[in-house]
Amino acid sequence: MARPRIVVVGAGFAGVECVRRLERGLIPGEAEIALVAPFSYQLYLPLLPHVAAGVLTPQSVAVSLRRSRKHRTRIIPGGAIGVDPKAKICVIRKITDEIVYEPYDYIVLSAGSVTRTFDIPGLLDNARGMKTLAEAAYVRDHVIAQLDLADASHDENERASRLQFVVVGGGYAGTETAACLQRLTTSAVRQYPRLDPKLIKWHLIDIAPKLMPELGDKLGRSALEMLRARGIEVSLGVSIAEAAPEKVTFTDGRVLPCRTLIWTAGVAASPLVSTFDAETVRGRLAVTPEMSLPGFDGVFALGDCAAVPDLHKGDGAVCPPTAQHAMRQGRRLADNLIATLRNQPLKPYVHKDLGLVVDLGGKDAVSKPLGIELHGIPAQAVARGYHWSALRTNVAKARVATNWILNAVAGDDFVRLGFLSRQPAKLRDFEHTDTYLTPEQVREHTAALHTGT
Repeated sequence: MARPRIVVVGAGFAGVECVRRLERGLIPGEAEIALVAPFSYQLYLPLLPHVAAGVLTPQSVAVSLRRSRKHRTRIIPGGAIGVDPKAKICVIRKITDEIVYEPYDYIVLSAGSVTRTFDIPGLLDNARGMKTLAEAAYVRDHVIAQLDLADASHDENERASRLQFVVVGGGYAGTETAACLQRLTTSAVRQYPRLDPKLIKWHLIDIAPKLMPELGDKLGRSALEMLRARGIEVSLGVSIAEAAPEKVTFTDGRVLPCRTLIWTAGVAASPLVSTFDAETVRGRLAVTPEMSLPGFDGVFALGDCAAVPDLHKGDGAVCPPTAQHAMRQGRRLADNLIATLRNQPLKPYVHKDLGLVVDLGGKDAVSKPLGIELHGIPAQAVARGYHWSALRTNVAKARVATNWILNAVAGDDFVRLGFLSRQPAKLRDFEHTDTYLTPEQVREHTAALHTGT
């Protein structure tokens, strides 16, 4: 009898935790596991602002998928671009652009999320994101390049446009990105004696009336005060009306000369969700508390692409798309898959949120562990302690701790690597959201496979 085939799509927090739990829990030979991932690492996404600011090296937050004592998973280097649940086939585009078809008995959809964008003129052509490791490295190079070019320019208008930076999105990603990069430019300008530090201006804007409302009013105000005390101009109830190569127009009518627009205004479930017909909740797959997809045999979903019921909160609430929930969902789903193989009952996912941490760089932070509100150094200790403990391998923990200590003692060298320096990258160039198939195209692919054409 053939061994059951389990395909896990995505190497984020949910997918990797699921695979590692399966490797530990399954008897050798009990099932075949395949992981579909474009890169051979798990990205520790919450620390990307530290990479962009040069506090951490890119390798520090890229945790190898092959550091496992029980490595039995076949890693397919590519991305799932469609699923045919009737034929039980996953359509994969490998990193060579070759299309391959992976049959499965059980599929785990943990494809995560992509940057949410809107129909704003010029946004996709002129904004940069903060969702991938390549984007973080690119943004760092780009910001330092603006300082270099402004320092070399004799044109005051060019200097003004290169030294104004706009971050859109008052959530955790946007707030931490603005805070960390502002510290980068504040430190770097000391190496540019021809530049007036007062010309460097950072703007954080969000359409919401509050900054990081999940923190509560008190901590939200504390974070706002910390940012403004450092010279970051925070505008709430405001968004972008138009993005041009050398200026940004706000919805309140303001026009800023600006060549750096960083877009972090939320996330949307991976486009993989729309490649087959299933019920969704705000774009995320509607699953049961056991994380199975109703009406689809052998299909499970979790993490950012799934609306997993939050049984602790109740009243129809779903779990927020955070690493905290994704990691625990991955472990629970692995246990449920093992239970399915052994004809045992499944267990629902239940977890009480442990709190939130926001690292604003240096001594600035706000945290809410277990409902306790902290700010300043105690909050920073909690924030970095949480991130450090959440890293999956001891090697990653050692790298991150060493980088933090080295940066605190020696500072930054403000080195520009020249990453895509002569080919300005656009928002769409990093996440490849245009590669997914429609449900009809998926069926065409799998039908051709069955007929041998």
